[in-house]
Amino acid sequence: MAYQSLRLEYLQIPPVSRAYTTACVLTTAAVIWRLITNFLFFGPVGFNFLFNMIFLYRYCRMLEEGSFRGRTADFVFMFLFGGFLMTLFGLFVSLVFLGQAFTIMLVYVWSRRNPYVRMNFFGLLNFQAPFLPWVLMGFSLLLGNSIIVDLLGIAVGHIYFFLEDVFPNQPGGIRILKTPSILRSFALVIQAGVQ
Repeated sequence: MAYQSLRLEYLQIPPVSRAYTTACVLTTAAVIWRLITNFLFFGPVGFNFLFNMIFLYRYCRMLEEGSFRGRTADFVFMFLFGGFLMTLFGLFVSLVFLGQAFTIMLVYVWSRRNPYVRMNFFGLLNFQAPFLPWVLMGFSLLLGNSIIVDLLGIAVGHIYFFLEDVFPNQPGGIRILKTPSILRSFALVIQAGVQ
């Protein structure tokens, strides 16, 4: 009923006003969509793209199968929290595409949760896992890329790690980040559908 009256009202708008109003609504909807898609774009297919895909696949998977095993809702909440902060901080440094920063955030969280894992970078450099995001940032700098993207990913990863893993374990510390119950319910529905 409400849909029909809204539709009739829409059709009664003169054509130019209707076209302009529709274009404004669609453009706004497209901007909202870009809030999500900006994390999915890594630039043209090439060395940087391939490098990012390898790290994204590897560390996202290791996090989900490791410290987030059986905690799908918490993993998705980390994505949402990190995405929100990156979008907010990205506005201040004029970053539009945040896929690489998101990957660095995942690498940072994994590396901090696995501090004793020994790493080897192209057979040239041996180090402990917590140095991996910094090594990647240095490599990015050597390739002539801006390190702002990497710094953003490291900063957001550190905020998440601190609020989730460090602060709650301090004397008088509390757990600030709590996965919303609606997200937990949604994850249970998805898991039940997969099985």
